[in-house]
Amino acid sequence: QADVKVFVVDYENQADLKVFKVKYANQAGKNNGKWFFTEYENQAKKSIYYVDYENQADLKIYFVDYENQAGWLNKSKQHLMY
Repeated sequence: QADVKVFVVDYENQADLKVFKVKYANQAGKNNGKWFFTEYENQAKKSIYYVDYENQADLKIYFVDYENQAGWLNKSKQHLMY
């Protein structure tokens, strides 16, 4: 059972959250878009499920290339990741 349903958008300005994938768990942010992907679901703080359609999503994300680009564009959705 997923905590949050996520849709990956094509363009940065369509996202609620810009996400940067960090290499190590201790680099993951405090709800600031820096995500660490675990090998097993039971290791994760949040379980996400990728949906096929935007209207199925709780949260729209865009993956960024640089850590300093990560962050919220739509802070009204921020509660989903606490």
